[in-house]
Amino acid sequence: MGLTFGRDSVQITIFTNQDKKDARVTFVKLFLTAFFWGGTFVAGKIIAGQVNPQCAAFLRFAIASFFLVILTIRLEGRLPRITPAQVFWIMLSGLTGIFAYNLFFFTGLTFINANRASLIIATNPIFISVSAAILFKEALTPAKITGLLLSVTGAVTVISNGRLSSLFHSGIGPGELAILGCVVSWVSYSLLGKQLMKTLSPVAAVCYASVAGTVMLFFPAMFQGLFQAVPLYTAENWWALFYLGFFGTVLGFFWYYQGIQKIGPSKAGVFINFVPVSAIVLSYLILGEPLTPALVLGAALVFAGIYLTTRPDKVLTVPSN
Repeated sequence: MGLTFGRDSVQITIFTNQDKKDARVTFVKLFLTAFFWGGTFVAGKIIAGQVNPQCAAFLRFAIASFFLVILTIRLEGRLPRITPAQVFWIMLSGLTGIFAYNLFFFTGLTFINANRASLIIATNPIFISVSAAILFKEALTPAKITGLLLSVTGAVTVISNGRLSSLFHSGIGPGELAILGCVVSWVSYSLLGKQLMKTLSPVAAVCYASVAGTVMLFFPAMFQGLFQAVPLYTAENWWALFYLGFFGTVLGFFWYYQGIQKIGPSKAGVFINFVPVSAIVLSYLILGEPLTPALVLGAALVFAGIYLTTRPDKVLTVPSN
């Protein structure tokens, strides 16, 4: 049994052994989700320079869409019918979160290390919070404002390699610009997804956005020689693409939303903070990318900013023996 003290009430919850077991399984799945998402930066870096960005983006989501359609049918019994109004939001979601994000993602990784890219993209929750405050009038507390400033400072530290003055002389490189494009794309997708999920379940919304984005990605991939290049891909290329499509997209998404259903969005969202951590560790172990002082300092600032921006209201929980 546990006691949860809120501001105006006291809630008593009884936890059975099965509840505790389910919670442990959920925590493991959420941790693995963060691990998988961190691994997408490593997988993306492995194929960067070997697979054209347009082709990589298309193949990743062709794989993801195949499994997402199966998952949606399994969970909902069929593919939900969509209205003309939903088609509009689906196309916008596919354009921002699938098409634009992945072109920026694979392009950026051809220029910069996976660990740096993961830390820049880790600022997503910050800018989503700020955008939601501006567009949807959600509360922007002093803690969130402080978190925004810390995360931006951390991201700038990472982008400039600790030499902030260099940004005024040489500007931002093409890799950093592309990854910043990822941030803009994902913030747009997240805000559009909020509108889309008013009428569709999360799994259906992501499935349709993925399919729409995959169709959009097909045309630039085709013009970049998709059919001629596919037979030349190595086993390592295909494994990285499958990892990105299945583990990094389908399984990660499914387990994350399972976690939201089991323990709520606030607790599940905390695990997202482990994504850049796992990306940095994996890029060091697998790719041999260095851990520079600027990277470590920038990571600390970004993590502090994420914590301040995404932490829930303070709640005191007293577990029983």
